[in-house]
Amino acid sequence: MLWGGVCATYAQEKTTTASVPVVKLNNGVEMPRFGIGTFLQPSDAVCEQSCLTALKAGYRHIDTAHAYQDEAGVGRAVKESGIPREEIWITSKLWPTEYGEGKTLKAIDEMLDRMQLDYIDLLYVHQPVGDFVGAWKDMEKAVKMGKVRALGISNFDANDEVWNTIMKEATIKPQVLQMECHPYAQRVEMRKKAAAEGIQVECWFPLGGAMSNGALFKDPVIKKIAEAHGKTPAQVILRWHIQEGFSVIPGASNPDYIKENIQIFDFQLTDDEMQQMRSLNKEKRFFNATLEDVEKMVWGARL
Repeated sequence: MLWGGVCATYAQEKTTTASVPVVKLNNGVEMPRFGIGTFLQPSDAVCEQSCLTALKAGYRHIDTAHAYQDEAGVGRAVKESGIPREEIWITSKLWPTEYGEGKTLKAIDEMLDRMQLDYIDLLYVHQPVGDFVGAWKDMEKAVKMGKVRALGISNFDANDEVWNTIMKEATIKPQVLQMECHPYAQRVEMRKKAAAEGIQVECWFPLGGAMSNGALFKDPVIKKIAEAHGKTPAQVILRWHIQEGFSVIPGASNPDYIKENIQIFDFQLTDDEMQQMRSLNKEKRFFNATLEDVEKMVWGARL
């Protein structure tokens, strides 16, 4: 069974600050499974403060991207925190306009310069459009050069063709698959595909995102479980993600929400509660852009 197998895999995980579990990726590198995502931070300066708040609260994983236009703020927060660089996991993503052999290596250097870092822990191809194979070849070179520790694919759940292409062309297999995933869209089939390749699943919009209009927080099943534990619906959802074996990167700029989100390691959902959460699956995504929509967005935007 997928559910039991995933949970069993992480039963003996190590932990880091605030009891955050870490997962050993398929290249042997260990990654904290809980972090803050910086998508939709109001500004670079706000992002910096959000990341500082998160780091002080015990977070050790920050997920950013060139497209978010806040990498510099992330880098400043890392330096200002006083926490040793090797204790903080930094993830970023390349935009399709940066794809292509030769071109992508230059983009990686520019990314490091923006963040004032010597290396990136996890680097994604952000969208499966354009020359992502060429980008991957350069990303593999960056790993060998010590500029990147792990490689990931973001939104490669789009269709079988992009998934099969990267699996065929990659010399270094992806370590992480990032995609929308939450109790209403549990992505069972994609999780099976990732598990078969030894690829860790990381969830964006783990709470449903702005487009959900707070639907998950209003769900009566989730609310009842939250009341039983004296927790918020958001904390119950994030705890479900952790017990399901995912990596998760909830975004927030409100300091109270940032602190609240990580307070999920002092309780555990029962087997029955986990089953109740799984029963909510409708494979209902809240971000429904097609690859054609992404193409228009990519080539219409300039970074």
